[in-house]
Amino acid sequence: MADPYKSLVSTLESRFSGIAAQMLSGVPSELGTFTGSGVKLDSFKYEIPDYYMAEWMAELEIPAFALIGTMIAPVDEAGNPIGGGNPSQQTRFDFNETKIGEVRLNWSAGIKPGDRVLAVPVNGGKDAVIVCKVVNSNG
Repeated sequence: MADPYKSLVSTLESRFSGIAAQMLSGVPSELGTFTGSGVKLDSFKYEIPDYYMAEWMAELEIPAFALIGTMIAPVDEAGNPIGGGNPSQQTRFDFNETKIGEVRLNWSAGIKPGDRVLAVPVNGGKDAVIVCKVVNSNG
């Protein structure tokens, strides 16, 4: 029969080592899995139902570029052809360089249950902030 105290000491040493590493590294970010109703951190056996999603605001810089396509006119406000609409010949559309401020990156709209995430536990581990979705670079 295995010594239960030896197992307990080993578990405590492992956990304290992890805690010490987090304290030394600054922000204790962790990998986890988004469940749809919360986030399950790899180092914690329970799901954290109270989570936050990081919101990213940016300035979008679009370089000058051109597209080739056709136009259909006339159209209604939804872009549907009016009276059948007549397509044009192939046309080149040139766009100037531009900057658009205060663009909200809504990456969280694409996150779904089962996705791997990077999260930061807050409020003593009661809550977590999901910083981003994490994907394997091999696929």
